[in-house]
Amino acid sequence: MSLAPTLDALYAARGNIAGAAIRTPLVRLNAEGPAEIWLKLETLQPIGSFKIRGARNAIAQCDPSALRHGVFTASAGNMGQGVAWCARELGLPCSVVVPDHAPTTKLDALERLGASVIKVPWDRWWRVLVERQYDGLGGHFIHPVADPGVIAGNGTIGLEILEDMPNVSAVVVPYGGGGLCCGIASAVRAVRPGVPVYACEVETAAPLAPALAAGAPVEIAHRPSFVDGMGAKALLPEMWPLARALLAGPIVASLEAVAKAIRLLVERNRVVAEGAGAASVAAALTGRAGAGPIACVISGGNIDLSRLVPILEGHVPV
Repeated sequence: MSLAPTLDALYAARGNIAGAAIRTPLVRLNAEGPAEIWLKLETLQPIGSFKIRGARNAIAQCDPSALRHGVFTASAGNMGQGVAWCARELGLPCSVVVPDHAPTTKLDALERLGASVIKVPWDRWWRVLVERQYDGLGGHFIHPVADPGVIAGNGTIGLEILEDMPNVSAVVVPYGGGGLCCGIASAVRAVRPGVPVYACEVETAAPLAPALAAGAPVEIAHRPSFVDGMGAKALLPEMWPLARALLAGPIVASLEAVAKAIRLLVERNRVVAEGAGAASVAAALTGRAGAGPIACVISGGNIDLSRLVPILEGHVPV
């Protein structure tokens, strides 16, 4: 089964997520720079990130019998919130396997939404993504990335960008597992195939760039950082064909550039973004995505105050 959504699947997803996800605005970044940058503010979603789109669409496509024992996912926090939000709406039990460096603000949100949180070392968490199971959890697994329903739900962002900004010259999207980038790129390819979609990575966890250079996924050194919502030690194998076919290429940002972008968003637009959410702005500010108008997906705003405060003071959290 192909993971790439058709245009019909994207429009069906739009119907499935109505009433859960909102249509977020595009606003101009109030700052000078090498490009005209517009912000797609997924920080305004009910859970503070785009993940509610994919979670809602994936669950809507499930046969009710598959959900009788509840649902679970593996997430650094945002997808867990999306699945937990939808599970609570349907009265389903929900469990979320999280890496041990997941930020407190995301863990607290999971508990507020009624999810059972299972914290494990990062490598064990990664195995859940690869194996799609976790001993002791018998509910239906919602893969946070490589699920056709999740990717199509994410792709609705691309439809909205093209409708709201017909003259967009490029789209820059944070690359976590690839579900957001490839969903949006699928929509753009179907409607406006000449518009490039760039994947933004952070220097401490950037597997896409070496994979494209090598012509195949390769394992890299992964270092956890305050940019917890994106990056990994390797590409998920099932996402590699999509990423290679759909994306214009990666733009790798430093931790310093991401921290600077977070400050810029707060100071100029009063937008609070987490590291992954601000990474697209950091990438666009390099000028490598062109002069614009560029749509930067601000994927989420769930950042711990203990990390946000030092960033606003001019530091890079360790």
